[in-house]
Amino acid sequence: MMKFAPALLSAVLAAGAAFPSLAAAPERAAPPRLIVTIVVDQFSANLFDQYRSRYTGGLKRLADQGLVSINGYQTHGLTETCPGHSTVLTGMHPAETGIPANDWVDPATGKEVYCLAAPQNHLAHGDDGSDNGPVGPDQIKATSLGDWLVAASPASKVFAVSGKDRGAINLAGHHGQAFWFTDDFGLTTYVEPGQVAEARLAPVTAFNTAFRAEMAAQPVTWDYRHDDCRALGGDWVIRGQTFHSVLPPTNLKFDTSPLLDEQTLKAAEYLLDSQKLGQSASVDVLGVSLSGTDRIGHGYGTQGPEMCEQQHRLDEALGGFLNRLAQVPGGALVVLTADHGGSDFVERLAARGYPHAHRADLRGVATVSAELQQRFGLDAAPLQQGGSGIIVADAEDRALPEPLRTQAAEAAVERLRQLPDIAFAETRERMLALPIPDTRNPEMLTLQERMRLSVVEGRSPDIILAFQPNVVAGGRVGGAIPSHGTPWEYDRRVPIVFWWPGAEGQERFLPMRTIDIAPTLANLIGVQPDAPIDGRCMDLPQFAKGRCETK
Repeated sequence: MMKFAPALLSAVLAAGAAFPSLAAAPERAAPPRLIVTIVVDQFSANLFDQYRSRYTGGLKRLADQGLVSINGYQTHGLTETCPGHSTVLTGMHPAETGIPANDWVDPATGKEVYCLAAPQNHLAHGDDGSDNGPVGPDQIKATSLGDWLVAASPASKVFAVSGKDRGAINLAGHHGQAFWFTDDFGLTTYVEPGQVAEARLAPVTAFNTAFRAEMAAQPVTWDYRHDDCRALGGDWVIRGQTFHSVLPPTNLKFDTSPLLDEQTLKAAEYLLDSQKLGQSASVDVLGVSLSGTDRIGHGYGTQGPEMCEQQHRLDEALGGFLNRLAQVPGGALVVLTADHGGSDFVERLAARGYPHAHRADLRGVATVSAELQQRFGLDAAPLQQGGSGIIVADAEDRALPEPLRTQAAEAAVERLRQLPDIAFAETRERMLALPIPDTRNPEMLTLQERMRLSVVEGRSPDIILAFQPNVVAGGRVGGAIPSHGTPWEYDRRVPIVFWWPGAEGQERFLPMRTIDIAPTLANLIGVQPDAPIDGRCMDLPQFAKGRCETK
């Protein structure tokens, strides 16, 4: 054992006395009274890094002053909006939140099921034929931060607002109030049996009145405000159609423009003020899901003038929102992340040095399906697209009887793996037989492990499928030109940033997962999950309760 000489020990002690700041424990802040979770839909780590030097507002403040994880991950393989949102405040992978995709096919009926379908409910604005029909949190099998908080502190308030129902409901959980924009109305919500629509809408009634008046007084406009964006315009041929990548875009709408996020943040500020969030002895939670980057990414790609202007305007709008949060009397903590990443449309990628990027040739899948029909003596070709994969079904999309379904699915997988555009194919049953992998090193997960994290019994398709990197199916001008939902890094890597007023910039280079956000926040505000979760607490030592307990 090393021993200090008396003279040396005296010198060390004297140095501690001479420099008390080295010996004194740093002053730690009290836990905040408001937790704000911002999810920017389709905000890849690549996009954040690309514009990081050009941000001047809220995103610059988050990047410069926040605790930034430069290697944030959605760990799973089917990177879509509903499953990605389901991970953020539950601390659970989609395999255990029960949300494998935005939609899946009911094998008994052949009907498509929306990820948050709740046929017993109705929509508060009275039009159940709009949006995704009646919705609610019932399909989510996990509880979330807001649920744990309300169980421990019934006086706490939990709200969420978004451009999409699946953004708001996933962040609000089972016991929060979720609001999202619907055409020509403003913010709507779901109404459960026994509830009254007017009462459910009461927190946003005044906002909706002002919103409709504002939209009626001024038509939706979107033009250049930044010279670096104007230079990115051009024409592209996509599946035989010409796409004019310019502003204003063709068929301009509110929900495919920067206005969507600007109004969502305005609604978040309204809830902040009208509900007096963070102003009582209880901790409150506010979820904000910003859908504009996703809508613009799908409609126009990520490398044109449209996304450029979106990034600048999102940055500016977030600047105003953070200014408002800095005034919350009880203190606020913000975490910003994304539900998934994204990539540009393949035609532009190919022209810019990535010749492997292309649209998949699906004739091979049709050929395999025809072979199976003949081999098994079926009335119809059995392979159909369904729920981010392939279902093995009859002409009405209903599951084939066993053991025929399993035999056809296993035979299909062997043939699909031979197609050059397909990187991964496996049956649902074989995937479910695998354990949930350890994801603490998300960048090291195998392709099979990534896909396993997205598989849910009774909801996932018969065949779990992934295309090669930068290979996409479908797409059309006027609809979704690029897509996401892949297990590749451009769809999995997302920013994760913690920020609070007075924060000092810090970057953590080792991976952090979106499932680590909920246990980190729960530890900070002193609540416990009601069951074991997949994520782990990350230290925020600047706060009095920011150290995670280790076992």
